Amino acid sequence: MDVKDIKLSELISKPITVTQNTTLLKIRESLLKNRVKRVVIVDKKKPLGVITEKDIAKKIYELGSKPISSVIAKEFIPKKLFTMTQDNTVTQCAMMMKKHRISLVIITNKDDTLQGIVTETDLVKAVLTKESTPYKVSEIMEKNVITALPSDPILHIESLLLKYAISRVIIKRNQTPVGVITFRDFVPAKIPQWIADSADPKEVQEYKFKKGLEEIHSNQMSYLFPFHATDIMSSNPITVDINDDVKVAVTLMVKHNISGLPVVKKSKLVGIITKSDIVNSLTK
Repeated sequence: MDVKDIKLSELISKPITVTQNTTLLKIRESLLKNRVKRVVIVDKKKPLGVITEKDIAKKIYELGSKPISSVIAKEFIPKKLFTMTQDNTVTQCAMMMKKHRISLVIITNKDDTLQGIVTETDLVKAVLTKESTPYKVSEIMEKNVITALPSDPILHIESLLLKYAISRVIIKRNQTPVGVITFRDFVPAKIPQWIADSADPKEVQEYKFKKGLEEIHSNQMSYLFPFHATDIMSSNPITVDINDDVKVAVTLMVKHNISGLPVVKKSKLVGIITKSDIVNSLTK
């Protein structure tokens, strides 16, 4: 059977759940304790929303003088929840993810209660374990790569992340990828990790950043001026060759728990491949 025709019942995983009144502090503790990237909000076993690591980071920026313990899960409930059943196929799931630019679909039972979740990672793993027809990285990679230099200021890196609505910037030197900066790398650059961990609202407010560089006065950014890409990037990035099979890229992503890889040809940067690219390929 083609991987695209596989039913979601084969890929469903059980998520960590929280109630509407669970505090942000407890949610964060749950993510760390269970080593997961998201939790599902439920009410009487019915799913209401999803909270991710990124949601929490963004909410911390918006806290102001509000203590983290006063923020509850209900504040994260979306206007629309994307759901499917176990009888839907991988292709249908991939199409929904592509259309709505999401990385997770909620799987419900006939009575609308939560059965589980299917993520981009689940679909990507299906390609690794169930795809019988090999295809190359070159067939689905993105050739237009947003890059920066090691010496570029991190404020420039943020402007690229915001302008292009991307999750990572490849740092290159002489056309060779030497580092990657992702959203997760960038958070400590804005808020020192010891402050983010303790989340004291007054200290968070001191380092708070608003969206959009043009909205920020220079004196609010002054402490970031000395920092450059080399200060926060992950060095020696894992790469994949342009002629490698897509399964090689999937194996590297799963093994190293990353969502994107620079694509190289004779060690030179020629593109990028992400989990989203692989999921999008399942819609064709």
